[in-house]
Amino acid sequence: MPVVFMMPFDTRGTYNFMNLIVGLGNPGEKYAYTRHNIGFMVVDKLIKNVIDGGQTWDLNRSLNSYFLKKGDLVFAKPQTFMNASGYAVKKLTDLYKIELDHIWVIHDDIDLPLGKLRIRVGGGSAGHHGIESIMREFAGKDHFVRFRLGVGRGKLEEKKHMDQNIHRHAVEKYVVSTFFEKETGDVRKLIKHAAKAVETALHEGLDRAMNQYNN
Repeated sequence: MPVVFMMPFDTRGTYNFMNLIVGLGNPGEKYAYTRHNIGFMVVDKLIKNVIDGGQTWDLNRSLNSYFLKKGDLVFAKPQTFMNASGYAVKKLTDLYKIELDHIWVIHDDIDLPLGKLRIRVGGGSAGHHGIESIMREFAGKDHFVRFRLGVGRGKLEEKKHMDQNIHRHAVEKYVVSTFFEKETGDVRKLIKHAAKAVETALHEGLDRAMNQYNN
């Protein structure tokens, strides 16, 4: 049975405004199961959980996004590639008159172990190019919600360095790599867990979701 949403909440549990829920990733089959695309995977799962039959993603080239509107919720998957995600987000917020603090961004985070989830409001980009792009489009303002999904940092290939995390110069290659077969179970659990966290935030408020899912 699909979940029936109440109106979107703010952190205090009040409602009657519009929320934009954005999953970040790169377009195209080449990137479909890469670490950088976990945001796409979660928002796809969320749509399956909460939307009645008959509604599907709509590709709007003028908005540079796949998007779907359900009442006071707008779901989106920017098609600009990660480094220009903010361009699509800004177009959607301008169109629907959505305030910055009602933008919820679902994205990968290499600084969290695979499977970990953190929800927070505001803060820096931590080097994530999608988050940097969004902040840039909003003149450096950062007061939007992030659902940070741990995809791990990986290891160096050299045997003598196998106990070290990869360096920043190798991050871009790592985040567009596919998940290992042995990670499949953890990835599925993370997608399901993150989708439920967003649903909880919509039903019961961000504070409740943070208390329940920040582990």
